[in-house]
Amino acid sequence: MRIRRRAALATAALLALTLTACGGGGSSTAGAGAGVLTVGMPNGPQTENHNPLISTSASASLGYRYVIWEPLVMTSQTAPDREGKPWLATKWDWSDNYRKLVLTIRDGVTWSDGKPMTAADVAYTFTLLKSTKALNINAIPWGDITSSGSTVTVTFPTSQFVNQIKILNQVVLPQHQWSTFADPATDPVKQPIGTGPYTLKSFTPQTTTLVAREGYWQTAPEVKELRYTSYNDNNAQTTALANGSVEWSFVFIPNYKSVYVDKDPEHHKLWFPPTLAIHGLFLNTEQAPFDNPALRRAMSKVINREDIFQQGEAGYFYPKVDNVTGIPTPAGESFISDKYKGKTTGLDVEGAKRELTGAGFTLNGDKLLDPTGKPVSITLSNPAGWSDYITDLEIIKDNLSGIGITATVDKANQDAWTTAIDTGQFQASLHWTNSGATPYDIYQSVMDGALYKPVGTPGVNGNFGRFKNDTATKALETYANADSDTARKTAMDTLQDVMVEQMPVIPVMAANAGAEYNTKNWVGWPSAEDPYADAQPTLINALDVVLHLKAAGK
Repeated sequence: MRIRRRAALATAALLALTLTACGGGGSSTAGAGAGVLTVGMPNGPQTENHNPLISTSASASLGYRYVIWEPLVMTSQTAPDREGKPWLATKWDWSDNYRKLVLTIRDGVTWSDGKPMTAADVAYTFTLLKSTKALNINAIPWGDITSSGSTVTVTFPTSQFVNQIKILNQVVLPQHQWSTFADPATDPVKQPIGTGPYTLKSFTPQTTTLVAREGYWQTAPEVKELRYTSYNDNNAQTTALANGSVEWSFVFIPNYKSVYVDKDPEHHKLWFPPTLAIHGLFLNTEQAPFDNPALRRAMSKVINREDIFQQGEAGYFYPKVDNVTGIPTPAGESFISDKYKGKTTGLDVEGAKRELTGAGFTLNGDKLLDPTGKPVSITLSNPAGWSDYITDLEIIKDNLSGIGITATVDKANQDAWTTAIDTGQFQASLHWTNSGATPYDIYQSVMDGALYKPVGTPGVNGNFGRFKNDTATKALETYANADSDTARKTAMDTLQDVMVEQMPVIPVMAANAGAEYNTKNWVGWPSAEDPYADAQPTLINALDVVLHLKAAGK
């Protein structure tokens, strides 16, 4: 859980941070003149392991795995409808309702040690995932895997429609190196060999340096050296962005305009587009009165998402989600059912009160009583260090008082909170969902009965609110295995109906794939005007971004 939030954790001290000593947009000693791009993340000291398949490795934490190892196909989280870019695969054909995949692998690609990359390496990579559960993090049910010439053929026992992007995004590994590891899941990778444009130059727990290599199959990047620095916290990372020591990062910055942008308005930029994942208020649906969908719908009607976005998320970080289906737009616009297009969750206190009285709740002065006559109170809990979430909860607390709900914000110990979420010992908490190329991943995260675990049982992997609805579970199964677009659309429409009517989670914000970046030395960054790739330096598109960058002033 922690890794998914790490870059967004901002301490209260940052609110008072002053950077007067940084000057007006200073710069590092590197820059385009030296061919150097500096990248930073607030993830603390790193251990030397460059394994691209492990989310806790240094290469994953800082993002450089994607400029050493390359995917079969390049896709975008912020534009899931966009056709993927051929990368190590020049062609991919699905058949038998996504139970069979035939890949044509690019010729003329070499590994960084000079050996040729072949279809056999791709087949080996898939086979490694099939045989090593710890590396198969997406739980892909691999079937037969064969290669012949430049073709790789893979079969699956079930439809992989919902997993197709995860499969096509797979980075390819060199069989001649990885087959020598005693245990690829645990052996540290210290001498990475990839097909990407960069190789490892040096590593310390604070800084990893990569250099452009000879013989890359595409046009050589103008960026000749990448320096990745891992700062101890958000404060240090933000200071480095503000003074120009770091040119590219993903970090939550309260008061971002005065702290970051205003230090060099011409060059300090940021872009945080939404993806198909949300952050929502998960309610424990096995605990009365929150097992009542009318109460959940009423709570949604009074939550001020604009205030949360402007105050808790500093007006840029997690964009608000206000379509009634909980699907972020514009990323998910094409999936929204016709009857819900344009329908938003504007503030409606009177409508919330009607929902409640119609379901047997009563307002006694400024107190809401449930159908048994008990006052409705709720504890909103998140880790104390997650300052944006805590601010969001304070806003929600005030909003709920408008319909007579007494709310308390619990600034929890992180380990205790993690245990409480895992075992269902909570009333309400902000949490994120999975992301994917369709809203399936959002809905599976919040309403899949296959993920349900009774309160007190640990090991939950989604459906944190313990929501049970046979219609939703069946629709998710149907969507994943449907044999036509029509059947999938019907299932998706059903899932949206369940979300609107049952409100298993209260959608609040969208996840993002954004970044802060500096245009003083390098230009060609993705932006709202040119959204060719996701901007976040730890995502797969970081490779595409680096290849687009040109020295400023040329």
